[in-house]
Amino acid sequence: MSSLPRVHLPDVLAQWPWPRMLNQHYAEVKPDSDAWLRGFGAFDATSQKSFDSCNFALLCGLGYPLLDKDCLRLACDLMAFMFVFDEYTDKVGNDGAHVYANIVMDALRNPHTKRPQGESKLGEIARQFSLRATETISVSSKRRFIASFEEFVYAVIEEAADRAQGCTRGIADYLELRRLTIGGYPSYLCLELGLDIPDEVMEHPAIKSLLSLVAETIVLTNDMYSYNVEQARGCDSHNIIAVVMKEKGVDLDGALTWIAVSYEQVLSKFQAQRRMLPSWGPAIDPAVNDFVDRLCFWVRGHDCWSFESERYFGTKGPDIQGLRLMTLLPKVKNLCMTPA
Repeated sequence: MSSLPRVHLPDVLAQWPWPRMLNQHYAEVKPDSDAWLRGFGAFDATSQKSFDSCNFALLCGLGYPLLDKDCLRLACDLMAFMFVFDEYTDKVGNDGAHVYANIVMDALRNPHTKRPQGESKLGEIARQFSLRATETISVSSKRRFIASFEEFVYAVIEEAADRAQGCTRGIADYLELRRLTIGGYPSYLCLELGLDIPDEVMEHPAIKSLLSLVAETIVLTNDMYSYNVEQARGCDSHNIIAVVMKEKGVDLDGALTWIAVSYEQVLSKFQAQRRMLPSWGPAIDPAVNDFVDRLCFWVRGHDCWSFESERYFGTKGPDIQGLRLMTLLPKVKNLCMTPA
């Protein structure tokens, strides 16, 4: 029997009404999307193994269970593309990350323009994704996506600068940045697919508040589940658990309790605001209701994927999900590459 300490992970979605659901097109779409990314030869063997263990297509199958086949494929390609961006920027300094960010944003804005010879493969990956998106989504959705992706890429660079400078933010500042770096806002593109919701609705404070609350749920669960690997590798300072432990002066169990309470408060706010959404008329309200319903499935799907993939818990995810008990990993050295 292991002598390593075990901690209890709170079941933050125990009362969440939206159940686990897997998109019916997942098995068909996954190999196509995986093959698309593999065709670029973007990874070395280590990064390819990491990508395969994450199974981002499963994240999309669970997080977007109501999408049709073409829309699910776009979602899978988006998650793959975002992983490549994270991998590449993790391995360069601030200047190199800015170069990658500029390449990606130019490719997203100009999908019909051939990429320069000798450019990073990120550019062509971004261009092909953007071209596929242009054929699938509305002009307003594409515009919102590009704006949110730009926020995401430069927030990732800001977070990397914090790490390089040894800067640890307080809880409020950390969450403000982490809601952007988690990648939730670009992912909302896939929740809009086929709905054609007007700009004035998506920009309404009530909708924007719901999006922020959902992003925070993803931050809290992602950081809770990734903490074990990060603390073992000595790179847990940019994790809400470490931030709470430092600011509140609590131990690990205390930080997990804080997460459980905070998560419950976020869900309560979400449900209250969902019930109080204004009406935009009979022509628009059904699409808004569908969008919000998709948000709710996204919360459940992301949580399920965290255990069903091997990203955070290896092959032990299902057991940990069932028992909610996690054995802390021993400390190792020189492996500070986070799975977050």
